[in-house]
Amino acid sequence: MPLFARRSRGFTLIELIVVFLIIAILLTLAMPRYFSSIDRSKEAVLKENLYQVRDAIGKYYGDKGKYPESLEALTAERYLRKLPVDPLTESATTWVIVPPPDTEKSGVYDLKSGAQGKAADGTAFSEW
Repeated sequence: MPLFARRSRGFTLIELIVVFLIIAILLTLAMPRYFSSIDRSKEAVLKENLYQVRDAIGKYYGDKGKYPESLEALTAERYLRKLPVDPLTESATTWVIVPPPDTEKSGVYDLKSGAQGKAADGTAFSEW
């Protein structure tokens, strides 16, 4: 009987290996979904940031009749609280400024992401 009492205190090596194998299998199923959800959320944040800045540029143009000279002008004149960060490059300095199509005007007409690569739908981030 002392053998049975000693054996009931812990787990055998086989039981521990089985538990670790089950955990490993569950992790191999969950990790790809986790990383793809992070990528999708960064894309959603990028689209929203672009929308907000483009909206601020439009309001600036509507109020002043000209485009802002820089993105910092939007924050200086309170059209934005702060310049949003590009979630893919994790920097607020990588935005690509698009000048107005009319060569007589200057300033920031539009902006695009400076991130390399393509989104989940196959379009390049630089085209957004």
